[in-house]
Formats: sequence, structure tokens, C-alpha cells
Amino acid sequence: MKYFHTFIIASCAIVLASCSSNKENTLAYFKDLENIPDGTLMTSPATSREILIAPDDELLITVTSSSPEATAIYNLPLANPAKRASINATTQPSQQTYIVGSDGYIIFPVLGRIHVNGQTTEQIADGIRAQVAMSVKDPYVNVQLVNFFVNVLGEVKEPRRVQVTKKHFSVFDALAEAGDLTEFARRDNVIVIRDENGSKTYHKLDLTNSNVVSSPYFLLKQNDAIYVTPNKIKVDNSKYNQNNAFKLSVISTVVSAASVIASLVIALAVRK
Repeated sequence: MKYFHTFIIASCAIVLASCSSNKENTLAYFKDLENIPDGTLMTSPATSREILIAPDDELLITVTSSSPEATAIYNLPLANPAKRASINATTQPSQQTYIVGSDGYIIFPVLGRIHVNGQTTEQIADGIRAQVAMSVKDPYVNVQLVNFFVNVLGEVKEPRRVQVTKKHFSVFDALAEAGDLTEFARRDNVIVIRDENGSKTYHKLDLTNSNVVSSPYFLLKQNDAIYVTPNKIKVDNSKYNQNNAFKLSVISTVVSAASVIASLVIALAVRK
């Protein structure tokens, strides 16, 4: 009997150690770097970091110079609210924004229609600056994309819509904003959903591989969505819970039906 207990304890220890090891490996990022010596220099191919303006984007454009009076005509008047996303959220007057039309143009004061689709904010600023410089000395133009949002869904601790306030925003930045992945997330199957030329495209990222940083979908663009798929444990648990709920429902129905039948039988017996 003593040997039997010893065998059971040893077996449980082995199983727990195995589960612990598997869990550690499953939750790791960049697993391919685990055996690389400390201090090893590694490089990855450069990825495109440019955010291109698209129809329905919202731009905040300001024109200034050493003579504010000369550039005042190139700025929209103050209004409240400043942006579509802040409707009824503030009472502070702010500069109005430009909504890019379906044709890729905005209507700019004095300059008229300006094509901005497919350009970066720096390219738009350079184009406006060149035109304003014809009548104003040393103008400065600042262009900001103010509707840069990404949605983070699935197996993260805090699924949410994230407003991006910087130009370079990666998948890891988005996951950090959502509280990181849960222990039930598949690190090797993170989906980036992107609108490209009017069509939704789906791209798989493997966060266990360090080469993910060179993917053109590692750096996010406006209106991207990240979906983190659940691992097998979460799926199996979900199926188990659903099956149990169904069984309880069936048992409850059977018990209720039996109770009704028993009541009828008793009532008929009493009448007799």
C-alpha cells in the first residue's frame, strides 16, 4: 500500500511538472530567441512605417507663421466640438477638422480642393506649405490624423477600442493597452483585420516568432482590428460548460415533467 501511495504522488508530480512546463512555453513570446546567447546582435528587415490618409479620415490642419494675421485666413474658425469623436464631450472651443471625402479631397480655405488620399501627413503639410509660401513668408503647417483608432478583441484582459496618439503603433502597443493577452490566448495566431482598398483582409501573426516585427502588419494603421484567438484549453472548457448546461437543462426538464406526472397520478388516485 505504501508503494502504491508513493507511485501516485510521483505520477502527480510528473504530470504537474509537465503541465507547468507546457504552460510556460505556451505563454512565451519570441520562443525562437530562448536559446540565443545574451548580447547577440539581431536585425530584422525594415517595415513600412508610413500611415497613408484614406477617405473618411479626419485631419486637424493648422497654419502659422511669424505673422499670425497673415495665416489666419488659412485656418478654420473655432467651433465646438473640435472632432466627431468628441461630440457632447467638451465645451471648450477648438479648431475644426477636415473630413476626407470619398473622392480623396478636402476643401481648404483660400486654396480650395486639395487631394490628400494616399499621402502621408508630412506630404500634405509640404504641399500646403508650398502654396501658402507664395503669399506668406516662412509658413509652418502641421497636419495631424485625429481618428486613428484600433480595436482589440478576443483573448485579451481588457478588450477595447484604442485611440492612437503617435504615428508608429505596433501590435504589442495595442495589446499592452488592452492589458496583454490572457493565459487562454494563442500567441501563434493573432489576426490583424485591415481595410485595404475597400475590402477587409485578414492576416495571421505569430508572436512566438521574433520575425513578426518585420511583418507589414506588425505596425498598425487606422481602423485596424486585432483579434486574439482562444487556445484549445479555452475552446474545450467552453464546450464542456455548454454540454453541462445542456445536461442540466435536460435533467431539469425531465424532473419537472416527472413532477407533473406524479402530481396527476396522485390526483387521480385521490379521486378514486
